[in-house]
Amino acid sequence: MTDTSLSAPVATPLPVDRFLDRELSWLAFNQRVLELAQDQDLQLLERVKYLSIFASNLDEFFMVRVAGLKRRIATGMALKTASGMQPTQVHSTVLAQSYEAMKAASKTFNDSILPALVASGIEILRWEELTSDERDAMSTLFDEQVFPVLTPLAVDPSHPFPYISGLSLNLAVVVKNPNSGNELFARVKVPPSLPRYIQVSPQRFVTLEDVMAGHLDKLFPGMTVVQCHAFRVTRNEELEVEEDDAENLLQALERELMRRRFGPAVRLEVENSIDPHVLDLIVSELGVEQNEVFRLAGPLDHESLFELMKLKRDDLKAPVFIARTSTALAEVESSTAPDILEVMRNRDVLLHHPYDSFSTSMQLFLEQAANDPNVLAIKQTLYRTSGDSPIVDALIHAAELGKQVLAVVEIKARFDEQNNIDWARKLEESGVHVVYGIVGLKTHAKLCMVVRNDGGKLNRYVHIGTGNYNPRTARVYEDYGLLTSDPKIGEDVASLFNHLSGYGIQGEYNRLIVAPKGLRSGLIKRIDREIAFANEGKAAHIRFKCNSIVDESIIDALYRASQAGVKVDILVRGICSIRPGVPGYSENIRVRSVLGRFLEHSRVYDFANGGEGETWIGSADLMHRNLDRRVEVLVRMNSENSKAITEVVELGVSDTTASWHLQSNGEWVRKHLDSSGEPLVEYQELLIANHPVAKSAADSPTPRRIDTILNKVGFFGNH
Repeated sequence: MTDTSLSAPVATPLPVDRFLDRELSWLAFNQRVLELAQDQDLQLLERVKYLSIFASNLDEFFMVRVAGLKRRIATGMALKTASGMQPTQVHSTVLAQSYEAMKAASKTFNDSILPALVASGIEILRWEELTSDERDAMSTLFDEQVFPVLTPLAVDPSHPFPYISGLSLNLAVVVKNPNSGNELFARVKVPPSLPRYIQVSPQRFVTLEDVMAGHLDKLFPGMTVVQCHAFRVTRNEELEVEEDDAENLLQALERELMRRRFGPAVRLEVENSIDPHVLDLIVSELGVEQNEVFRLAGPLDHESLFELMKLKRDDLKAPVFIARTSTALAEVESSTAPDILEVMRNRDVLLHHPYDSFSTSMQLFLEQAANDPNVLAIKQTLYRTSGDSPIVDALIHAAELGKQVLAVVEIKARFDEQNNIDWARKLEESGVHVVYGIVGLKTHAKLCMVVRNDGGKLNRYVHIGTGNYNPRTARVYEDYGLLTSDPKIGEDVASLFNHLSGYGIQGEYNRLIVAPKGLRSGLIKRIDREIAFANEGKAAHIRFKCNSIVDESIIDALYRASQAGVKVDILVRGICSIRPGVPGYSENIRVRSVLGRFLEHSRVYDFANGGEGETWIGSADLMHRNLDRRVEVLVRMNSENSKAITEVVELGVSDTTASWHLQSNGEWVRKHLDSSGEPLVEYQELLIANHPVAKSAADSPTPRRIDTILNKVGFFGNH
């Protein structure tokens, strides 16, 4: 593919305020997650799950994005954002909006979810609400399982203020010496190794910190407990590794992982009942600013609510969904596993997870290749994988059988660094050739290539996906994958693997678009081509589906397309810096967001191409890091698979589908009812209902509406 000029005629000059701020857009995404937690039409434990996800998302946002912004402001390196906001303005606005969102989350839990749990027979109690028998049982549990791991840390002239680790839940305790009358401060860490919600009886719980608070007399014998308040700190946990100066990347990263624990504080959460003097002490010792202090109704740390999902209350959860083997691999389910390579010799196979099973497709593909005596080599990228990964096991097994195995492991995958270091060492010890990609770039591409001797001819069998090779997340992440033996794609992937493991300059590719050299320019070239088709009166339409869209050059190209009359549909899960619907430059752009039980994760870039149709899938979002600092891959689909993908994307952006609509001012408006008050199509539930396993009314999550929905949108094709 040859890059072309990035410029094109502009009908109207684009205004300077045409980009929405990326940090505020992310907060708007997490607000959409919170809205699901607030939706009383959803199953109760699903609401609990969304509240947990909201909290977890915000933790990571502060550890990385807010921490990085604060660091750049402190060092004077922060620049005005593309949205035109000053860094200090972004920081203060982010803190204010985050605080309001967290207060809303606490109110949702205490005023809505907690009463609903009680009404369903599930109680989360305070210590004083337990019966005497329950207190006795909890006291025994405290003595045997909690007390031995607690370490009360006093603060006085001989005991400095203790280090408070990031995201740890702590008790700030004030005790009085009955002899001297002096009040003393101490900190007790709530052990993260123990369950946060302790089961008193099958559906009655008490928090671990409440059990600890009820037994502080055992931690401070002879002292009078005056106060006890929970608090929590978030720290900067972004890693900074200078690869060019590191003799050993693994060792350098491990040193940085140790330093991560001691990053500066960026947020302090406290119970709103905390004594002002105690709060002043904590604020002073942690060095946080007043606008970084979030006073909230307890309990703190809603992420741990996910523990309640273990309850065996199917009546309070979404119906169980069981993925099936792709119909392209096995038309009829049987006890005999499909021969993946044999199918690939005859046709391309499009996988759509989690609707198509990962274990009977990609995982089986790799396991069969590892055991196949005619397979000579396997090459694989690994960005994130599970702790008990069958993917890694298959690679190790292949190496033990004497096959040439290469694993390109990205050990800098955020918050999976230690896990990936461990897997890299295990792979190396088993004879797998492990490389860490190209210095200065993260390898984010999702690639697997098998080389097989087919009767004296070497053929390549390739998988290219939009999601990680992780069988656990494949059950809840929506992703596409392509299994193909197309010689041109195989040649491209082989060339890229050689580039990743050896030396050489990134070359040209037949059926791939690869970052960082050609992805941005390749997409802009195709956007400009749609403009040309529109000017010629030919079919012109752009449909993008991704997690985030921030890149200014691509957004400007989409604005130019809109000015030329090209219809642009964006289906985005998270951040979006586009201002849609503005007369003069974006009135032809629609932006939708779908959230549900599965995390929308696939990336699709589709162009009408004058009526010929051109669809690409791959690993890249439209962000600077993906386009400039990562190895990313898009692959073009054949016409059959292109049609299957565009049907799903069209459903996602349809006005008949329940979704959030982005307004030009950056506000997202939820649309889940039609003009008559009837529910709109639930995108994911429809795909489940169209799934063979969920065809019957008994299995269907919304059996009453399925026929109506299918007729309404005309969606009968196989996903």
